[in-house]
Amino acid sequence: MKFILPLFLAATILHAAEKPNILLLYADDLGYGDLGCYNSKSKIPTPQLDKLAAGGMRFTDAHSSSGICSPSRFAMLTGRHHWRDFHGIVDAFGKSVFKPERLTLPEMLQAKGYRTAAIGKWHLGWDWNAIRKPGSKKNGIRPEDFDWSKPIPDGPCAHGFDHYFGDEVINFPPYCWIEDDKVLKAPDTMMDVTKWKTIKEGNWECRPGPMSSDWDPYQNLPETTRRGVEYIKAQKNAEKPFFLYFAFPSPHAPIIPNDRFDGKSKAGAFGDFVCETDDSVGQLLQALEDAGLSDNTLVIFSADNGPEHYAWERDEKHDHWSAHPLRGLKRDIYEGGHRVPTIIKWPGVTPAGKVSHALISQIDFMATIAAALGFELPADAAEDSHNQLPLLKGETATVRSTHIHNTKVNHYAIRHGKWLLINADTGYLRNPPASWNQKHGMPADDKSPVELYDLENDIGQKHNLAAQHPERVTELQALLKKIRTQGHSAPRLAK
Repeated sequence: MKFILPLFLAATILHAAEKPNILLLYADDLGYGDLGCYNSKSKIPTPQLDKLAAGGMRFTDAHSSSGICSPSRFAMLTGRHHWRDFHGIVDAFGKSVFKPERLTLPEMLQAKGYRTAAIGKWHLGWDWNAIRKPGSKKNGIRPEDFDWSKPIPDGPCAHGFDHYFGDEVINFPPYCWIEDDKVLKAPDTMMDVTKWKTIKEGNWECRPGPMSSDWDPYQNLPETTRRGVEYIKAQKNAEKPFFLYFAFPSPHAPIIPNDRFDGKSKAGAFGDFVCETDDSVGQLLQALEDAGLSDNTLVIFSADNGPEHYAWERDEKHDHWSAHPLRGLKRDIYEGGHRVPTIIKWPGVTPAGKVSHALISQIDFMATIAAALGFELPADAAEDSHNQLPLLKGETATVRSTHIHNTKVNHYAIRHGKWLLINADTGYLRNPPASWNQKHGMPADDKSPVELYDLENDIGQKHNLAAQHPERVTELQALLKKIRTQGHSAPRLAK
């Protein structure tokens, strides 16, 4: 049963003008070292995001819950570590990861009088079986296996969003646009990459399945951006504040920057794709300005995880390390897998140009926004979310000292203060090339069953101190076990 706002809370809803609009911009597979404001050596110009950072707060120690996509998005939208429920991504035509009773961030905002929308990548599941035709194969993925005229249940609009527009996942079927809970044009063929313009870097990495015959993946980012701009401008004279979750398809593979961005970076097609993403950010922020909404809009920019494995080849070819100065990539529990660029601008709240080195998590967005709006979170919601509102106001409070990183089952790392324990023999899911290790001065594997790093003095995680500090290892393993078993880590739930 869905969370229902108590009457005493409903009575406290403020006038729209007194509450901020919220624009959550979420990039896909973007590296910590890709943005100019994070890496002075970056080969990728990102003027729009650099400008956003100059006008808001830039966080140097911000993390997603996972090193992959679906779990990070679930954790951010629920304030709950993904590993309490699942670990992997939602497969093509996979079911929803949300339990019906789970309170989400957009549901919370609806309860406080917000209009809510999600545009772009979803990748959190739907009930696709509801539109499968009788007699079709149970797991069939042909166009004729589905009744595309029917609404698709259990998607974004079932979990707090009034409106959705996107294509589910850029490299997963069905390859078509979905608006709210219906496809706009029924897929009529199977995916055929020969119908598309040549890819510019790497592989298509597109899973087979139904496709609209005129589908053009190169139009994904331009069209979602256009829809985002339209949505923002339509809020100009709205009676309610809005929450827009804009989830970029980029710079996730397939790496397909449009032609006008070719050569905009010195980091190959991926760098050009980041440039196009940055340009999209600029268009969305300009829409806020044009609608007269920028002064009352909380803007959050972050990403779901670190860069894909193509980063190794990019570093060799273009001398641009997307995860600079970190070790690890997407899927890893080393820092490069989950420490992500995060910028928050809230006029009148966040100090302009402020750089924060405090430990924060995307899981904290929910409790922070709840505190700002005076929403009392129930005990069975946002169990791992910390209220970071004092930090946003420029106070020097330490709100979070511990964070748990995980991608696959039984592969955990725990951060506590300056210490990071890899509670496994390696933080990699895929080992880097020997040439990369040599270039970056990475030591040979010491065969230790665990790894311990002092991130204050070793941000690149090169010096395993587990043998020198066995007591620290034992302490962190005990803390990891406690947080995993107690079912929560939010301060408000501490006994």
